[in-house]
Amino acid sequence: MKKTSTCIAITLLASLGLHTAQAEVTFKAGDPSLAEFLLGAVPHPADNQPTTARVELGQKLFFDPRMSGDGNMSCATCHNPAMGWSDGLPTARGVKSSVLGRASPTIFNTAYNGIQMWDGRKKSLEDQAMGPMQANVEMNMDIGKLFQWIGNSAGYKVLFARAYPGEPINESTLSRAIASFERTVVSQDSPFDRWVRGDAKALGPQQVEGFKVFLGKGNCVACHSGPNFTDNGFHNLGLASWGMAEPDMGRYAQKPVNAMKGAFKTPTVREVARTAPYFHDGSAKTLMDVVEHYDRGGDVKTNLSPNIKPLGLSLAEKQALVAFLESLSSPFLTVTVPELPAR
Repeated sequence: MKKTSTCIAITLLASLGLHTAQAEVTFKAGDPSLAEFLLGAVPHPADNQPTTARVELGQKLFFDPRMSGDGNMSCATCHNPAMGWSDGLPTARGVKSSVLGRASPTIFNTAYNGIQMWDGRKKSLEDQAMGPMQANVEMNMDIGKLFQWIGNSAGYKVLFARAYPGEPINESTLSRAIASFERTVVSQDSPFDRWVRGDAKALGPQQVEGFKVFLGKGNCVACHSGPNFTDNGFHNLGLASWGMAEPDMGRYAQKPVNAMKGAFKTPTVREVARTAPYFHDGSAKTLMDVVEHYDRGGDVKTNLSPNIKPLGLSLAEKQALVAFLESLSSPFLTVTVPELPAR
């Protein structure tokens, strides 16, 4: 009984929090109540403070296809800047074009994430960096051969010495370099950000109305909260794929409690207009598809997150919500692939 009462209390508090969040925001460009939606400085671990040399090394490693077993895949294959630092596919592709089970998440603003990956199995960008290289179905690189090759590369030896003087070329320095670069891929100058900072022309009336829906009737802020628009939590969204015979268990594999069955990490919705398709299984092709899914309260009710309920949005409210979400994306900037060491 006590457990049930606690759950009810949490649900009520969450509901009250939504109404309070909307009530405390003044929907006027530059209003001080909007400051909570501005991102702060990028956090860096104590043992990997940013330097120009570390970012330069990390960028080259990120774009270098020689980091894969067959020499054809780099980190940028699945996290392509031209595709919103994702790949535009429903689910990722690995070596020999093998189809993987989950979508490639964008690396936009992963610098602000408490934990990484759809199921949260990596605690930091440094912890995550080596995983795809070693995975047989992803980049399939033999780590011994990787470091033998890098150790014989005059160009990389110079770059590592500049980035991490006095340290060996190993998994630690390689991971820290890639993480240093990934922390530069940050979205914080979208039309919404400019509106929050006081540019009244940055958002149109429909987008402002969509922001109201986002905080209120749409209930989006229940999970997509804070300046990075994510609670860094895990939720079962009731996707159709959850109803399959052998569904992806998501976070449950890392944290085996019933609430985590079929639950996946809440992604940021910053730059969301550039990162289609959506959800961990890439099942939603457009932002309107995403809104429609939430409006009907999900498709599979088993173990559904308590935040997912039918919304009853009007067509105008759905369109406004999509317009607001699009305002969280910044103008596309061309990214030039760096010159790689010859060997």
